[in-house]
Amino acid sequence: MGDKERIRIFDTTLRDGEQAPGYSMNLEEKLRIASRLQALGVDIIEAGFAIASPGDFESVREIARHVDGPVVASLARALEKDLDAAGEAVKEARRPRIHLFLATSDLHLEYKLKMTREHALEQVRKMVTYARNLCDDIEFSAEDASRSDLDYLCKVVETAIASGATTINLPDTVGYSLPHELERMVRTVHTSVPNMDKAILSVHNHNDLGFAVANSLAGVMGGARQVECTLCGIGERAGNASLEEFVMAVKTRGDVLPYDTGIDTREITKSARLLSSITGVSVFPSKAIVGTNAFAHESGIHQHGMMANAKTYEIMTPESVGLKKTALVLGKHSGQHAFVKRLEELGYSLPHERIPALFEDFKITADRKKTITDRDLIALVESSSTGAAEIWHLVDFVVNSGNMITSTAVVTLSKDGKKYQEVASGTGPVYASLRAVEKIIRHPFSLEDYKLQAVTEHRDALGEVLVKISDGEGFYRGRGVSTDVIEASILSCLAAVNRMLDNSSYAAGQGLSARAMSFENDMLSSHSDKAKDREVSHG
Repeated sequence: MGDKERIRIFDTTLRDGEQAPGYSMNLEEKLRIASRLQALGVDIIEAGFAIASPGDFESVREIARHVDGPVVASLARALEKDLDAAGEAVKEARRPRIHLFLATSDLHLEYKLKMTREHALEQVRKMVTYARNLCDDIEFSAEDASRSDLDYLCKVVETAIASGATTINLPDTVGYSLPHELERMVRTVHTSVPNMDKAILSVHNHNDLGFAVANSLAGVMGGARQVECTLCGIGERAGNASLEEFVMAVKTRGDVLPYDTGIDTREITKSARLLSSITGVSVFPSKAIVGTNAFAHESGIHQHGMMANAKTYEIMTPESVGLKKTALVLGKHSGQHAFVKRLEELGYSLPHERIPALFEDFKITADRKKTITDRDLIALVESSSTGAAEIWHLVDFVVNSGNMITSTAVVTLSKDGKKYQEVASGTGPVYASLRAVEKIIRHPFSLEDYKLQAVTEHRDALGEVLVKISDGEGFYRGRGVSTDVIEASILSCLAAVNRMLDNSSYAAGQGLSARAMSFENDMLSSHSDKAKDREVSHG
């Protein structure tokens, strides 16, 4: 490590990242991500925005209770009620932090806050002082700093530090800056604010123009010693600076970036996989560091160079980010011990109670395929990790489809030990199958997004289906995997349905929602007996 300076990694996956459409998580899922971030070695976990909702408050509080190493922070506006909620939510953390923000650009002051510069400066003084009475570790963010007047920004920073802020964050809130502009802003604040030595300087960059990681590196060169980022760069609009890209840039280019992050880079791939599993959002294949193509070489020239010396076309090793290579081949004759051992090598440490069901899924898949690849195993594990209560299960299905007939599906689901069956038709077998699911559960939803992809390259490849559904109250994602794409489609729909029902009054035992009741009445009146759920006896 030598004389390398330490850069603190502030992860906001659970706050800024979760605000992105389709990335919302329940409490259990947030705790799993927080645990993974701790294993990854981040310095600060921004657990949420406590005042936003009772659910957000509860998740911040539970993460504060469970996390051992990292600082746990809650975001707050520069308002007493926000600060009270944030302070209460993080008070049980071993290392609590309150992170408050106020916009400093004239654009935001005039049109959003309707404040003068003087009023905003006084608000910073009052609210940072108020926050410091609640918590010793205070971070202040000058929202839209990159579009703020530099002289005024320096006054705000000086005031915040004098009032008790221990970290100052300069966000490029809308991803507007170019790297040289961002570095100039940070360097100016770092060298011009007289009490800057009493606080850590931080940067938080958005990716609207694709410069988030570049701007974060520029900020560090300008004097920042904390970088705010998210796993896989998720976040509002085009997202945030990607944690893994920033960290691996620092590690790979130590010749010009004499810094250390403290991140265990071998945990990066596991972390990205968990995020994808929980959110149901696949990582883009060409995504730097964690995409499936990040270490793939198809060109003959590249392959020849790789065989001669891997450094010809790889600037980092797959092992450095947690990818492991093995010659172990699994098939239908493999035992549970070999199965579990391979999952552990791939970075999965599963609860013992999950293993039998997952091993059974593996055996079913192995009967359909000759060889099970690592990508097959990963898909099986991730598709079984919904994070929601398993309310409905697929029993069986039959579809009748062709280019000269209307597709029809007969689907049987089980709930609480009872089986229910419905018949539905549609313009295709997938549509018909999902319509049958909707009729059984009696909770209407619309299909917002549907993606089908092959997990591997051969004819017997697993098909992986990702869906996003909405019931008018929220968006829910699901993932399903099977060698049969219709089955994968139904499984992905059920994963999303179970999330939806787990978050609704339906799952809370309060009966059907008003919208679902209306749906049920329409179904009964228009389809009579055909629309009724039919309980199927066992045996």
